[in-house]
Amino acid sequence: MQTPRNPLRRAHPVWMCGMRPFFLLAMVSALGLLGLWGLALGAGLPPPQVAGGPIVWHVHELVFGFAMAGVAGFALTALPEFTGEAGASRGQLRALVLLWLLARAGFWASGWAGAAALWLAGAAQVALPLAVAAVLARALRSPAGRAHASFGWALLALAGMALGFYADALGGAPGLRWLHATLGVLMLLIVVAASRISMRMVNRAIEQVTPGAPPYLARPPKRHLAALCITLATLAQFARPGSALAGWLALAAAAAMFHLMSDWHVGPALWRRRFPLLLYAMYACMALGYGALGLAYLGALPGTGAGWHLLGAGAVGLGVFVVIAIAGRAHAGLLPDPGPWVPLGGALVLAATALRAAAAVLGWGGIALAAAAVLWCLAYGVLLWRVGPGLWRPRTDGRDGCDGPAP
Repeated sequence: MQTPRNPLRRAHPVWMCGMRPFFLLAMVSALGLLGLWGLALGAGLPPPQVAGGPIVWHVHELVFGFAMAGVAGFALTALPEFTGEAGASRGQLRALVLLWLLARAGFWASGWAGAAALWLAGAAQVALPLAVAAVLARALRSPAGRAHASFGWALLALAGMALGFYADALGGAPGLRWLHATLGVLMLLIVVAASRISMRMVNRAIEQVTPGAPPYLARPPKRHLAALCITLATLAQFARPGSALAGWLALAAAAAMFHLMSDWHVGPALWRRRFPLLLYAMYACMALGYGALGLAYLGALPGTGAGWHLLGAGAVGLGVFVVIAIAGRAHAGLLPDPGPWVPLGGALVLAATALRAAAAVLGWGGIALAAAAVLWCLAYGVLLWRVGPGLWRPRTDGRDGCDGPAP
């Protein structure tokens, strides 16, 4: 007689909501990636042997591993919430997670398994954002979803970046230009996503700190100008890397980001509430990152390392951290963490970014770089400690799926 399946296995809480598995993967990969990188820099541990070498491995896993997990978790949770449409089913989530894992396994094995591993990694990496977009297609096509079509275009762009990278890798090229272009796509996605998050966070802070003050508005003209300048800077860096044109356009992107930040100057509500302040710091990392890239291309800074780390470790790292800290608790039915852990973790991400950028400018070696990796791991270790259990365990508020906490 056939043994019946255990329904509890199929109903594990981690598959209850799109953010749950992907936020857990983002936090674990943040710890693993920077932990290994820190050991390689500080203790001489050989990094994984992959196509393109250790620098490509480091950047690839930051954008296609860690950041892609954060993007998938956010999109699979936020778009159904914004539009009122159904999110991913448990089976769809399992398939998406499998694609993420296959992409990691294939790329990490590419040093010894060669082209076969690259084909596997490339197919899974390209398919992942396309599959996320397919799952969200109904939400994006809905009347409410038309206002959020930029998320769909960003997912398609991430698939295109992965396709370009693996085409280069299979041809023997390092593909770093595609990884840098992927960072540009992520910057665009941050500008789009932050406008949705910030309206809620900043206006809630205004209500708490200065009731009756004018509300914060994420003004489309400033946001569109920033997106245009980031797009042009990304295209110039891809087509003519290191050129004066790329330098001036990067400086234009920095100026546009500083201009966008002026909307946030709402008085005490910004400085006295942790989430608005951390989101503001994320934008500052973007502005400073593009400024550093522009100065480097124009010969005023020694190399582009500071700029790329301000964008990657700073803007992406802090953006994923804040999204998980907010949504990872709210959509698991938990109230915001009342302790000092969120600002502490955000401060650690910023300290790691500042140390890494300073090391790039001043030529500091392995100890400083390893210390930056330790600070980053401490930040995400704190986040995993405070948010991880809620993503793994059942909800305790009587609600299901991705609903917010019960009143």
